[in-house]
Amino acid sequence: MLIPATRYRDCEAALAFLTGVLGLREHAVHRDEAGQIVHAQIALGSGLMMFGPPGDGEFDALLVAPGMVGAVTTSIYAVVADVAARHDRALAAGAEIVMPLAAQPYGGSSFSLRDPEGHVWTLGDYDPMAVT
Repeated sequence: MLIPATRYRDCEAALAFLTGVLGLREHAVHRDEAGQIVHAQIALGSGLMMFGPPGDGEFDALLVAPGMVGAVTTSIYAVVADVAARHDRALAAGAEIVMPLAAQPYGGSSFSLRDPEGHVWTLGDYDPMAVT
């Protein structure tokens, strides 16, 4: 199993965007005594992604926020059955679509967007794990 992890400056806004706009499911959210998110997990099917706020630990020194350089080194691909509906929901929410919904030469359709902090997500109905 692979579980990507990243950092968000505003974890509450990220959680709202990822669950509300992209339609992912809140799996676990851990908060400190002040109620601030210290670690969150979102799910889509059996897949997970973890995130939390930036810190000053050893791991955080290895990460660069997308806004600092204008690009990302890793993106997330989410397999969804209702890609057109999720595209429409993202558009309606004002998300920055960086690659429009289109059929792909390897199968299925997909679109890519930036989340509010610049991470690039691609949602598509091509499932590379499906048996053909």
